[in-house]
Amino acid sequence: MPSRAPDQQVMRACYALDADDGCIADARRHAIAFLDQAHAAHYLLVPDRARDLTQLVVSELITNARKYAPGPVLMELRITGRVVEVVVWDSDHTVPAARPAHPGRIGQHGLEIVKAVTEDLFIEQEPVGKRITARIAPSHTPSDAATGR
Repeated sequence: MPSRAPDQQVMRACYALDADDGCIADARRHAIAFLDQAHAAHYLLVPDRARDLTQLVVSELITNARKYAPGPVLMELRITGRVVEVVVWDSDHTVPAARPAHPGRIGQHGLEIVKAVTEDLFIEQEPVGKRITARIAPSHTPSDAATGR
């Protein structure tokens, strides 16, 4: 197998998701199929924890896009030797912000969850809507990096 730089993109896939009730589950299925294909075609093994976190991030970002933005949602998945990237575009210009913690609040914790489990999170306004990019490190979790484990 040829060697590559850790940040060199190995594989990417794009998906247009309808704004129907099944698009969140479809997005999670696309994410797992993408990671399976990365393993089969490029011998990239993504640990179970990173696979679970990828599904969680996909679920939270697609749920928010479906809830707050009219119309379709675009999802792009990319993988390098170092990270899995989940990119979600929707038509709403509003840049989401994590709300302050409040023990009585029910729901609206999606962005907090995504920030907690990703290595990096970028939100960019586009001419139409916004693009959110979340990076998940397959080799460790953010808490591992912070504690030096």
